[in-house]
This record gives sequence, C-alpha cells and structure tokens, in this order.
Amino acid sequence: MIGTEARQVLLEVRGLQLHFETQGGFLSVVDDVSLKIHQGRTVALVGESGCGKSVTALSILRLIPQPPARIVDGRILFNDAEKADSIDLLKLNDRDMRRIRGNRIAMIFQEPMTSLNPVYSIGEQIVEAVELHQGLRGKKAWAAAVEALRRVGIPDAVRRSRDYPHQLSGGMRQRVMIAMALSCQPALLIADEPTTALDVTVQQQILELLRAIQSETGMGILLITHDFGVVAEAADDVYVMYAGRIVEHGPVADVLSHPLHPYTQGLLRCTPRLSQRKDRLKVIPGTVPDPRRFPAGCRFHPRCPLSAERARVGDRRTISVKSELSNSVLRRCVEEYAEEPSGIPVLYEMGSNHFVACWEAERTTKHWT
Repeated sequence: MIGTEARQVLLEVRGLQLHFETQGGFLSVVDDVSLKIHQGRTVALVGESGCGKSVTALSILRLIPQPPARIVDGRILFNDAEKADSIDLLKLNDRDMRRIRGNRIAMIFQEPMTSLNPVYSIGEQIVEAVELHQGLRGKKAWAAAVEALRRVGIPDAVRRSRDYPHQLSGGMRQRVMIAMALSCQPALLIADEPTTALDVTVQQQILELLRAIQSETGMGILLITHDFGVVAEAADDVYVMYAGRIVEHGPVADVLSHPLHPYTQGLLRCTPRLSQRKDRLKVIPGTVPDPRRFPAGCRFHPRCPLSAERARVGDRRTISVKSELSNSVLRRCVEEYAEEPSGIPVLYEMGSNHFVACWEAERTTKHWT
C-alpha cells in the first residue's frame, strides 16, 4: 500500500477564514481551518450540525455567495494533474473556476431530492454536465450519461436514464448524484453527508461504491459527516471540527482508538456499539455555540466534562464562569494565551501525525473509556 507521504497532495486548505456579514457585524463561521487531501485517500470532516463542515466544503468550490460571506484569509491549493503547478482556487476568476467546478472537483450534495431538477430526466441532467465539461454532444453525450449510470450500479441504465427523480428510491437518487459527479472523471470528490436518510443496507452499498470507484480511479474524497460509524468504515484520515475550528486530526485508526480532545471523545461515546448494551446513549450536553457569542478561550469549555470535573475536585487552577456543566472550569481553558492572542488552544502533535487543540490533552487519555 502506498504511504501518505508518497501520494500527491490533491488539495491543501491553509488557514481558511470565512465571515458572514450581518446587521450586527461579521460572524466568524470558519476560523483558521487547514487540511490536506491526498490522491487515492478519503479524508473525513466530522462534527455536529452548525460546526462549519458544509460551509468549508462549499468554500472550496466557491459556492458561498459573496456577499454576505467573505473569505478574509487563507489559501486553497489544488494540485491538478492537468497543470504544472498548484492553483490557488481563491485567486481564480469566475470563468476559470467554472472549468474546475464539476469537472476536476465534483460534489455530491446532502439531499438528492432537492439537488436534482424534478422536471428533467436523470439522463438529461447528467448529459448537461458531460456537454459542459467533456465537449460531447448528441448521442455521444447520452451514451456517456448511460455509462455513468451503469458504472454506479443502476440496473437497466438505458431505461432508467429516461426516468425522473421522483420515480427513483432514495438510494437510487444518491447513485444518480454520484454518477453525475463522476461523469467528468474528477480528481477530487466532495461528498456532503452522502448516506444521510438512507437505511443501513443502502448506506453500506453507497460507501462500498465510493471505495470501489476510488480504487479504480485514484481520486481523493472529502467526506463530510457527523457519523463516526461512517468514518470508521470509509475514511483514512479524520478532521474533527467544532465551532468553526479543527480541534483534532490524524489517521482514523489513531483517532478512534486514542481520541485526545474531549469533544472527539464525546462524539465517540454517542456512537452506538453492538458490543455494549445500554438503555440510553451518552450525549454531549448543550449545543454548538452561536457564532455571535463564542466563549472566550477554548470554545468547547462550557460543555467540557474534563474541565468541569477538574473544577469539582477543587483544582486550584479553576475560575468561576457560566458553564453548562459547572459554575467553574479550568482557568487555562478560558484565559491562557498561546500563539494566538485569543487564548484559543492551537493544534500541536501528540503522536505520529495526530494533532489536538486542547490544553489538557495529556489528561484526556486517562478519562477515555
């Protein structure tokens, strides 16, 4: 198996910062996000709804309307095999970006029924992409669309190409979305919650399909999900996102077996396991903070069980603050300054390519069960 170091980096996001303009000012919804996607590997971006996962993905393709959004900093470097050097997608004009979007970088959106046009057959919708990016016309374009449907396992593809979205099941519609995305043979596929609302059997089929096509073509995949079960099944590397920031990332096996951030641990405890029989699943108390009122320091500290526990046992480093778990938390989680003046913990390496942004990361391993 080819190691990560030997693979080409297809996409590298560096220090991406995106704000939304509101009547009350600018809201930071993506804050200093960096990630890498290598050829032939699947990278999962995980977090609760509202953490900024989909906004990050849409920013890569520049599908966020500007205004009200504004990318204030960062680079998105795409190493296209068709070009000698990497390209910064944020510096491309609209015309050049359209040549890449849907062609070299494709995306499967979250809900197929709302992404597919109900008044056009599925064949016509795939043909549109083929004509735009592949330069095929007429029968050749239609034959390419049928072949794309056949490739994703849709039976009787010729007949099905004439069907409309409402005539297909949820799993079939998702296959159509994959066929449309792959019809132009992209180097990178962004899949935003591709298995949401599908039953377990169909979910497994979709993941196996993506894995088979990736093995055949060598494309990279950015998988947006909130489900660590999907991450364990499909991903090679994982980035955990909370309140617009990456709080932990590393190889999937390392993060699943030795999660370092309390938020990652909380997400894993929420995942059902066949080996454990429990009446109720554990949950992470509270909700993702409003971008208008991010807490000082570590943005997870109001919900962090470790910080609250240290306060309960009388740790002298505590400070009284309003918290969802306790009246006090560790002072350093709120106030400590590091490389950033905000006091927000920065990512640092605690294992081989395993990074975490938590002041108490060394203690978290003792509390993980």
